[in-house]
Amino acid sequence: MASTSRGRPMAVKNKAAAPVQITAEQILREAMDRREVVIRAPEQKITDVDELQHYRARKRKEYEDTLRRQQHNVGVWMKYALWEASQLEFERARSIFERALDVDYRNHSVWLKYAEMEMKNRFVNHARNIWDRAVTLLPRVDQFWFKYTHMEEMLGNVAGARVIFERWMKWAPPANAWQSYVMMEMRHGKDAKMKERCRAIYERFIVCHPTVDSYMKYAKFEKNHGDPDKCREVFERCSSELGDDTLEEDFFMHFASFEAECQETERARAIYKYALERLPKAKSHEIYRRYTNFEKQFGTREGIEDVIISKRRQQYEREVAANPHNYDIWFDYIKLEQSCGNNDRIRDVFERAVANVPLVHEKHYWARYIYLWIQYVIFEELTTEDVERTRLVYKAALKVIPHKLFTFAKIWIMFAEFEIRQMDLKAARRILGRAIGMAPKEKLFKSYIQLELQLGDADRCRTLYEKYLIYSPENCHAWSKFANLEKSLAENERARAIFELAISQPVLDMPEVLWKAYIDFETQQDQFDRARSLYDRLLEKTKHVKVWISLAQFETSQNQLDKARHVFERADKYLKAESRRSERAQLLEAWRDFERKYGNEATQTVVSDRMPRRLKKRRLLTNEDGTDAGWEEYYDYEFPDDAKGAANIALLEKARLWKKQRLEATEDDA
Repeated sequence: MASTSRGRPMAVKNKAAAPVQITAEQILREAMDRREVVIRAPEQKITDVDELQHYRARKRKEYEDTLRRQQHNVGVWMKYALWEASQLEFERARSIFERALDVDYRNHSVWLKYAEMEMKNRFVNHARNIWDRAVTLLPRVDQFWFKYTHMEEMLGNVAGARVIFERWMKWAPPANAWQSYVMMEMRHGKDAKMKERCRAIYERFIVCHPTVDSYMKYAKFEKNHGDPDKCREVFERCSSELGDDTLEEDFFMHFASFEAECQETERARAIYKYALERLPKAKSHEIYRRYTNFEKQFGTREGIEDVIISKRRQQYEREVAANPHNYDIWFDYIKLEQSCGNNDRIRDVFERAVANVPLVHEKHYWARYIYLWIQYVIFEELTTEDVERTRLVYKAALKVIPHKLFTFAKIWIMFAEFEIRQMDLKAARRILGRAIGMAPKEKLFKSYIQLELQLGDADRCRTLYEKYLIYSPENCHAWSKFANLEKSLAENERARAIFELAISQPVLDMPEVLWKAYIDFETQQDQFDRARSLYDRLLEKTKHVKVWISLAQFETSQNQLDKARHVFERADKYLKAESRRSERAQLLEAWRDFERKYGNEATQTVVSDRMPRRLKKRRLLTNEDGTDAGWEEYYDYEFPDDAKGAANIALLEKARLWKKQRLEATEDDA
């Protein structure tokens, strides 16, 4: 608005509409007409190695120039490292990630992208080291712990995942971390032992987080595992340990619902009444409604139940009409009909539910949908006992799944097991063979092989293992299982050939497992020279201290004490030359234990003279800006021969200086 020289707004003299009106369409059209032409760089096509090297050099120069200007721009570091990884230059990519961490190691994205790059390219040990560094430096970042434990669990290293969880729990993480620990134990533990482990975790959980939610999760665990007495004990402990002031409506509803499910109607009624007396009316609307429904459910008149079911049925019909792809509503609707026991109604709801195929062909959208089919076939087989209809439902389910994109091994395996129960082995084999042919998965191979093992058909097992290893040649467990099959059939040469083929693979997910299995196989066959040869071949690939110790222990088990000492000597010499202090200390401890058991005073003295001294040292830390950040304590090892070496170096330095002085004096005289 215009204003006068004194700052006061001027009065508008003419308030009529302008003769020419400006519209949004006119503004957009002018913007489109006057926009500048975008110049795009021409596309390049690389035809030979020289052009590729030139392209890489140019890209690297661009990235390095950008980083010199924007050193703290994490996005540039990420693009640079991932570009190197896309060029299969993994050492360069690692170097860039390490440089990025030197710039800002507190940036979560750097650690995540770094580890994801290693996992994506199946560098498991590299990824493990990265996660270990991340959780050590940033222990309060829960995402690192979740990713680390998930990776170990996916690799089948349950013991390693458990160790990581225990490290995490020492930091008193949030509730979802404890729950993840429990879920991991439930997935991989046996029944009795799993329960004890989970209970121990929950006991620590409620000490770390003494809240109502923690106790309720504990109670839910006991309830799901069929121990109502312990579940009731957890609810009672919550009430006594936390006090009535902390208890809310949700706690009483769960407690009463549990007692009602256990057919303890009087207990449930007492809990409802106690809650209504203690809770304020403003916070007890839902529990009052639950109590009303409870009295209707356990009342004397059967007509109340029919009215409630009819009302619920109408509600479900409205909900599925509004959103037919909400499968949770269909599950609830099916449960309602199953509680009534009318098979025709149940079948009708199942048919309507499975007709709503997910609109997106992505597996996680189909997970809940497939369980509709699973419940459908279980209903037809167990409730109606209609074999032919069950078979038709299985076929319909498999026809719906887009197997070219993804599949569900569970439905294939259930179909095959159904045919086995009908004593039709040929059909079961045909189903599993078709599944492997259309969409091979590790679970399918394992199930098919287990079936043939139970039937005792070794030739089919061999054929399946061959296809399995063509599909997944890096799977060490598959190689070991295949070799163990041949071993159980007394085909030792076959087993040995399989092991040789396995260790010759360029990529293996867990090579240490495979080498150990091979060595154990040769040892069990009393082929000790072959086992030694395997150890020598393994040492050519890796000089890890555990391999040296294992070889020494092997020689000890064969009463070859001199050979064991020779192994320790070789290992000590190598580790000393490589300056691997901590590993050398570990080796010397194993050697000392060996000499204490098998050696004499002289051999024990040889080892004890080499034992290092553990020193606590300090080093100065600096911030990113170069200022001092304080001192850090760390442990190091000092070996006796290090001190001798230092003395010899000092003596040589003095001799060099003396010789230099003599030469200078000679030149002056000349």
